[in-house]
Amino acid sequence: MISGKVVAISISKEKGVPKENVEEVEVLENYGIEADAHAGPWHRQVSFLDLKTIHRMKELISREIGFGELAENITTDVDLSIVDVGDLIEAGECLFEVTQIGKKCHHGCAIFQRVGKCEMRTHGVFTRVLRGGRLRVGDPLRIIKKNRVEDGTS
Repeated sequence: MISGKVVAISISKEKGVPKENVEEVEVLENYGIEADAHAGPWHRQVSFLDLKTIHRMKELISREIGFGELAENITTDVDLSIVDVGDLIEAGECLFEVTQIGKKCHHGCAIFQRVGKCEMRTHGVFTRVLRGGRLRVGDPLRIIKKNRVEDGTS
């Protein structure tokens, strides 16, 4: 099992802008984070990014990157490069299904203009909410692999 924790939670009222950090949120089943612009009945309800990607961005642009600045909802200390579409992410009371890895980013978006690069294009993990509930900074997080091999057989 791959486990870690929720390092930051970020929300915004509009798309394409840095998100504000909050200590806890209400996550709504098949909708997303209450009061977040990306919530709705679609496949990218909640986005995840890992610390490794944020640190890589800091090195690339030689300045600090704040949590939520790349428009991610959830920042985790788990390396998300191991996640595949269909895998599950359990965080706090909530359960998320990975629906997309990376996204098209238009060069005119506010994040690209401000930062000069957008890691959500290649490293963003997008999910839909299978089980809602409260989610808090510091909550445990674990990755549940869809095609996990337990004893050498699939």
